[in-house]
Amino acid sequence: MTMKKTLKLNLGPQHPSTHGVLRLILELDGEKIVSCEPDVGYLHRGMEKMAENMTYIQYLPTADRIDYLAGCFYSELLCRTVEKAKGVELSQRVKTIRVILLELNRIASHLLWIGAFLMDLGAVSPFFYAMREREMILRYFEKLTGQRMMYNYFVFGGVRKDIDYIEDIENIIKILPEKIKDYEKIITDNPIFLKRTKGKGILEQDVAFNYAVTGVNLRASGIEYDIRTTDYLYEGFKFKPVVLEGKDSWARYKARILELKESIKIIEQGLNILTYGEKLEQNLINPINLKLPEGEYYNEIEAPRGLASVYIKSTGDDKPYRLKWRTGSYYSVNLLRKLLVGEYLNDAIAISGSLDIILPEVDK
Repeated sequence: MTMKKTLKLNLGPQHPSTHGVLRLILELDGEKIVSCEPDVGYLHRGMEKMAENMTYIQYLPTADRIDYLAGCFYSELLCRTVEKAKGVELSQRVKTIRVILLELNRIASHLLWIGAFLMDLGAVSPFFYAMREREMILRYFEKLTGQRMMYNYFVFGGVRKDIDYIEDIENIIKILPEKIKDYEKIITDNPIFLKRTKGKGILEQDVAFNYAVTGVNLRASGIEYDIRTTDYLYEGFKFKPVVLEGKDSWARYKARILELKESIKIIEQGLNILTYGEKLEQNLINPINLKLPEGEYYNEIEAPRGLASVYIKSTGDDKPYRLKWRTGSYYSVNLLRKLLVGEYLNDAIAISGSLDIILPEVDK
């Protein structure tokens, strides 16, 4: 009688397809994965602890770095928490500007994911195509905010300045639909892509609930949960949350493609709401000696990688007593414990890549 032997294998942290320093300790029976233990923390920056020693205005530029591919969302989270704590209402123009910037940021994030995901699977051309379109958005952000990644454009009670270069946004949303069609022609029904993604990494609904998965990964498993539908910023905007039943890596890809189209619709509506020549009215909060009333504050937003939220405990000081971020990627990494078991080693990167994990969100 021979004993069954397994092999322990380290996948990462120095690996070109882990999109950051993520170490997966895999136990293999031949080529089949028996267990997976994610080992995070290599990138830990102490972003939450830093907040305890910084005033709110000092910490605001730092929020963009929680997820450097979706900085607008975390900046918005911190701003809305302070605004609600202080009872400040935003004007319709400010809310519309924020929605437009958030959705442009969502598109840029999804485009990077599409390119990187296909690169993981060995397809080089889609990466360059996705980067080409993403570059249009980054150039617009640079013209508006002065930054390509860490925008620091939202401020407590408003925005740094009125939105400008509207024609650039109009050009972006005019070009994107045709480019998305090109992506689908190359990718969606490609037999190699189907072989690598169809039926791989099945995320059942009960597992998604147990692992607190949110965002596109949840909606691709047939659960309609998009908090934009109840977000006060999106009041009056018409869009349809993307919900698919596939539950696999292909469904998660397709859901993000469809979400690009919905974001374009939201931006179009936002541009229609903006009135040319309208004066920007803001209720800016003076950041000097800004203090939140004593208490606990919580807010959430639909970020590209799932539900993002912030919890702040204030003692009435000008610094948070405690600040805690909830990020989608952290829960997606934990999900790999379940999702990779029973799959083959050569599918591990494709499955983990389909979840759109970014390590700064994990090691925050």
